[in-house]
Order: sequence, then C-alpha cells, then structure tokens
Amino acid sequence: MTQKPDAPDTDLDAYCRAHQPRFVDELVEALRIPSISADPAHRDDVVASAEHLADAARRAGFQRTELLETAGHPALYAELTVDPALPTALIYGHHDVQPVDPLEEWISPPFEPEVRDNALYARGAVDDKGQVWMHLKAVEAHMQVRGRLPLNLKLVVEGEEEIGSVHFDDLVAQHRENLRADVAVISDTPIFAKGVPSLCTGLRGLAHLEVRVSGPSLDLHSGYFGGAVANPVDELARMLASLHDPVTHRVTVPGFYAGVREATAEERAQIAALPYDEAALLREAGGAPATVGEEGWTPLERMWLRPTLEVNGIWGGYSGPGSKTIIPAHAGAKISCRLVPDQDPEEIAALVAEALRKAAPPAVRVEVHVEKGGRPVVTPIDHPAVQAARRAMRHGFGADPAIIRTGGTIPPVATFQSVLGLPSVLVGVGLPDDQIHAPNERFDLDQYAAGVRVVAALWDELPGALRPAP
Repeated sequence: MTQKPDAPDTDLDAYCRAHQPRFVDELVEALRIPSISADPAHRDDVVASAEHLADAARRAGFQRTELLETAGHPALYAELTVDPALPTALIYGHHDVQPVDPLEEWISPPFEPEVRDNALYARGAVDDKGQVWMHLKAVEAHMQVRGRLPLNLKLVVEGEEEIGSVHFDDLVAQHRENLRADVAVISDTPIFAKGVPSLCTGLRGLAHLEVRVSGPSLDLHSGYFGGAVANPVDELARMLASLHDPVTHRVTVPGFYAGVREATAEERAQIAALPYDEAALLREAGGAPATVGEEGWTPLERMWLRPTLEVNGIWGGYSGPGSKTIIPAHAGAKISCRLVPDQDPEEIAALVAEALRKAAPPAVRVEVHVEKGGRPVVTPIDHPAVQAARRAMRHGFGADPAIIRTGGTIPPVATFQSVLGLPSVLVGVGLPDDQIHAPNERFDLDQYAAGVRVVAALWDELPGALRPAP
C-alpha cells in the first residue's frame, strides 16, 4: 500500500482519541452478555443484548429505537433523522455470537472480557459487537462535537446472523419502508492484514445440503452380511469423492460453473499486487501443511473469486473405543458450496443433490435436504459510495486501502440488494487472525480505534458521493 503521512486530527478524530479508553470500557460491558443465538438456553441473553444495544444507540444520539420481533430472536432498529432532503445510510450488524466450545481452550473466560497485548479477548469482540460499537461511537462523536450529522442514519442489528439470518428476509419485507435508504454500510469483515488496510467489495454466496444414505434397516454383522449388501458408509464416501476431480480439484457436478462470472484481468492483477504470504496463510489455517485447490488459480483467487464445494461433516457406523464389526444402517454428510456471481444458491443446491443421487448405486437409498442459502454480492469499485469509503479508510489508517473480496457470506447484504435495491459498502477492520468462531476471539484495539475514526470520516464523505452538488 502507498503509505501517506498521518493526516492532522480533525475535530472528530480528537474527540475519538480522547474518549477511546471509555469506548473500550463500554464495549466490554456489551461483551459480558452471552448472546449465543444457537443455544435456546441463551434466548433471554439475546433479548438482553438487543436491549443493551438500544440503550447505547439512544445515548449515542439516535432519536428512535425499537426492538423488531421475529419468529426467533429480536433485532434492534434505530433512526437518526437530520433532514429528509439529505441522503440516508443504513447500518447493518449483528449482536448475536457463536457458541464458545471448546471452552477449555479459552485462556480467559469468553464472557469475561480481558485486554492482553493490546487486544480485547471475548466472544463477539470483533464478530460483530466490536464493529457495531464503532458505528455507535462515530455517531456519538458527530453529535457531541458538531451537534448533528451531515446525513440521516438508520441502524438494524439482528440477533440471528450466527444461525443463518433465518428470519431476516421476513423482517426486511415486513419493515421495508422503515429500512429504505441510499446505501447500506456493513462492518463485519476483516482487512487483508495488519498494516494493510483494505476495502472489501465482494462476498461469496452459500448453498447448504445434508445427504443421508440408508442401506439395511438396522446395523448388520459384517461377517454374516459383508460382501452381500451395500455398506452406506462406503457408498457415501464414493459419492462424496465423485464431486471433485482428484487432479484438478475442480467440482465435477454438471452445470456447477455455468453461471460463474469470470474474473477480469484487472481483478486478478489487483489480487496479485497484494503482499501475499503463503506461510502466514498456512499459520492462519491452523498450521495446514500446504495449500490446495482448483488448478490454475492462486490461493487468494480460489478464496475470493472461485466457487467451492466442501464436505463439512460426515458420520456413520461405530466410532467408539475398540471395534464393532458392523455394516452400518445409515451414513450422512453435510455439504456447503461457496458461490460467486452469478451463481444461484437454489440452483446449485439442486445440481449437487442430483449429482449425489446419480452417484448412488441402486443398493442404497439417498435423501438430500437443502437448507436456506445466500447469494453472492459485488459492489463495483467505481461506485461513488465505495470511493467515499476509500477516502475514509485512507483518513483513518493513513494509507490507501487495497481493494479485496472475502470468501465469507453475509446473506443480509444480498437481501439489501435484492429487496431494497441498496448497494453495500463493507468497511470492516478486523484482522484475519482474530479467531472469530474459535476460542480466544479478539479485537485488536488499534484496529478498533482506527475503525471509529474511519466511520466518523465516512459520514462526512458519503453525502456528497450519494447526492453530488448540482
């Protein structure tokens, strides 16, 4: 990246720097709430988290807050209206967090936040409570220093992102009018590396399936029946192996690549210019021995620009101590596909399901269950809102940001695009090794501080980008 001299503090920067210790303390209190959306035992905690966030939004300067009920966990909605003639930004985030297992691997308890080596350790620290908090503190800075913002803001922070945003589409449809805006702003992504600020312009989509293979109606003695009836575990393994070419690692499902929007030479050149460190990638991947993937593409390109198919889990038969010589009655696996523009998650799931059925021999029965997926999203680099975000990132980090994508999926971003027609700007500031979804999740406090300044600057940059002066 082209390093630039540190810009002099604006009035907003000075406020943010002066109050940053308090910003950390307030985030600590939010992180104490164990808002694990996947665990019914924590349902009341998810509600408490939404209420805590509503109080914080009111203190920051939002004029109206409301908990939006769903068939599952509630979302927070807030508004700050300055002038209806001004453009409006919709901020999205989530206040629910992942489960903490395995608990014994945490150095400090996941809901007793602790600062170590200039990082705040807790479940939800960066994913996504800390990054939501950046937005609240940036609003506070504008209100306390200038008394108003140069645009209108709306805020929706859901409580089900970590379980697939299962009711979010219904929530958006129900509250469509309240959520109308000119752009969506999301901080739930990482930058490329510490010292390499970056702006994410694309997310991969997601398709989910579960396959179940059945043979006999009960486990059989492998001595009496081995060689006479099909073994569901064996057959499932062959079926799954058939989904990839063993040499090129391409997905072999017919039609899988039919909708793929191929990467441009410019996109590949931008990725090639990044300071890629394969050893660092392997360390972040838990010490994996080597990279592997689709032939003809670099690891970053595979993660950002290419679709994938992964087996996420497999089960069947006996796995306890000692031996149990059986032919299992059942076997199963979970499969996910990360998708790129212009692949449709429902179509891809149907193609994979059909490929599995065709790969199965007649001696077993196959059932495939398709779960809700998410669409891939890309915002053009030259979009005025993206350019405004580039300027804000440069201001906050003192360097021109790289343009990157991420291999992850945030289904609400696609919902904003398809239902509300909103382009999305992704201004996350987490680091790739923040261990989200893993023990010892953390948020680097320098990133947190810079992120508050970035968002504060973004509110100054966006109005002119969204509605240029005539």
